[in-house]
Amino acid sequence: MRISEIFGLGKTQAELDFVDIDVTRDLPLFLDPFFLGLRKDKWSTEATLTLRSFFQKLIDLIRNGDEDNAKALFDYLHEENSTCLGMSVGEPGGKGVGQGDSLKIYENILKSKAIQTGLIQDIQDNILFVDYFGKDKLSDMTTNIIKSHLIEYTIAQCNLHNIPVTNNIPTGFFWSRQDEQWITQYSSVLVINGKPILLVPKGVVSFSEDYTPTNYYNHFVLNFLQNENIKLNTALVQERKDGRKFVTKEDLKEENPFNKDFLRKFTLKYPEVLDKFKAELKVDPLKNIEISDVSVKNICKALGEKLVAIPSGNASASAFHNIVTGILELLFYPDLIYPVKEREIHQGRKRIDISFDNASKEGIFYRLAENMKLPCQYIFIECKNYSSDPVNPELDQLAGRFSVNRGVVGFLICRNFIDRPLFIQRCIDTYRDGRGLIMPLIDQDLINLLDNHSEYNRTFFDKYLSDIIREITID
Repeated sequence: MRISEIFGLGKTQAELDFVDIDVTRDLPLFLDPFFLGLRKDKWSTEATLTLRSFFQKLIDLIRNGDEDNAKALFDYLHEENSTCLGMSVGEPGGKGVGQGDSLKIYENILKSKAIQTGLIQDIQDNILFVDYFGKDKLSDMTTNIIKSHLIEYTIAQCNLHNIPVTNNIPTGFFWSRQDEQWITQYSSVLVINGKPILLVPKGVVSFSEDYTPTNYYNHFVLNFLQNENIKLNTALVQERKDGRKFVTKEDLKEENPFNKDFLRKFTLKYPEVLDKFKAELKVDPLKNIEISDVSVKNICKALGEKLVAIPSGNASASAFHNIVTGILELLFYPDLIYPVKEREIHQGRKRIDISFDNASKEGIFYRLAENMKLPCQYIFIECKNYSSDPVNPELDQLAGRFSVNRGVVGFLICRNFIDRPLFIQRCIDTYRDGRGLIMPLIDQDLINLLDNHSEYNRTFFDKYLSDIIREITID
């Protein structure tokens, strides 16, 4: 059963920020540190810094000849089944870092001399240059090293969706970049059927089809060698009828068969090819339909119908907040990720404030920071299930959470407006006073965005929000 089914969340993968794993079997996805390192949101940045801390420690120890302590770093790496990601069949297990594998991995890294020569700069480079090291082992290593970040994320998602956790459970070892060593502690943990479970953001998993030695070899190394042979007019060069010269990849493969030893020697001689490989790889977050067999169009229709069926008022505040969270996850992904429930207050009216990490690399949330110079590392959401228009105290409440360090952009989401021009004027006043940008959205706005939502084209979404921003920020 999937997490959403076990805890009766009533949500599809498109409405959830984490990968909705089946705890009885592995899902063929991987934590990809190359992909993780490309992202600029706070969670991914922190996790990447931890990864780099571990690998830099390994590099320093090996280059200083301290092989005993370098080898000891691998004593804490093991097959990590708590994410239920990988390639095993049946019960989670598979071909990750199993017992005894960690020593073999270390020996192969040492044997390759890739660290000593400076060939390997990042942990994901091991895939390219170290024998018997594939994406499954890299994913397991990454999970072990950044486990504390995954625990933090899991607790936040459990809090958001009211999933119970068990307190004071040993975490197992994870890498501490502050202490530069493996440590363990006690923490709240999601436990299902006696097994600790780590939730993983869907925005940081991949099939790992791009950062592979075969892709590097076929599309970068051989392309480079084709041009070099033509430039030097070697015996491999052939000529077309129109006089153009060419070299076939088949001939190059015969002369330079694919293996990691060849890749190591080639890259030491031509490091610029590896730089080009890393610079040109474009890795996009997986779409919901790539993670789960869902019809996003049908989900959008169902969400719109559920939204309008919820009555306004205090009694239905939780239902309104819950469905809006799912709608925003679907609409905002992959630009905004990692929704966190800030606080909940039961004083007459339930109020749930949510913040998202801004992970955008393009589009409206990227332009707010780059073009309008509005800090927005976090985007804040305030939901109001009122039957009347929100007024100044509600805007002040949201604006009061803004700061340069946290961000000054947010959404106030309510059911309808009796006097929309007046509310927009209040947003204009807040913006002109330098207290931040607040964008209002009502049921009909959400329905319009759902009706026109596409995982492949965000033009409508981008323009829709841009028009609201223009209305507030331009005289």
